[in-house]
Amino acid sequence: MQVVIGEDSALFREGLASLLDELGHRVVGTAAAADSAVAMTLERRPDVVILDVRMPPDNTDDCARAAVTIRRAAPEVGILLLSQHIVARLPPDLVGSGRFGYLLKDRVLAVEDFVNALERVAGGGSALDPEVVAGLLSSGRSALNTMTPREHDVLALMAEGLSNAGIAARLVLTERTVESHVGAVLAKLGLTMADPAAHRRVRAVLSFLGAGAPARGRA
Repeated sequence: MQVVIGEDSALFREGLASLLDELGHRVVGTAAAADSAVAMTLERRPDVVILDVRMPPDNTDDCARAAVTIRRAAPEVGILLLSQHIVARLPPDLVGSGRFGYLLKDRVLAVEDFVNALERVAGGGSALDPEVVAGLLSSGRSALNTMTPREHDVLALMAEGLSNAGIAARLVLTERTVESHVGAVLAKLGLTMADPAAHRRVRAVLSFLGAGAPARGRA
């Protein structure tokens, strides 16, 4: 897997690059500013680009905006946003499109889970931080209000990228029971079997993300 890293902290950037190199992935470029991360990604077309949400020149949501630019110009590139805190809103041009992840930075410390998330994003899937999902599930969207607590649990684990088998193992349920809950979640979110199977789960967990979650700190 080829990776570009956009991160203004030299220590974190080089540490992440070293980790990925040790795990057999190829870091094809690193950048300390949003504009250079965009240019490098569009030139080298990696499998995935990792972007810190707050980077120079503005140190606000520069890389969230950079991610939108990359998605429009190179939709085949997976995008994984990292943030110190949960942002109030996710870029609407990214949510629901697949090849997208959003994790808190401390998730990198759980190396196996982080690499699995990175590989899912590179492969066309999604990887959303469970704290992001928890915030969204408490934000009061009407469709979510019709779900049972167990359906909320299943939706949160779907957002983390778990398969039905993975959800069953986490919640100590049978796969048949999980399939039933997933079907109920899809129905309550208005997603039908007419939607391509590969995208139904992603759309289920991302369909409400474009509206944003309650602010829980600065990115």
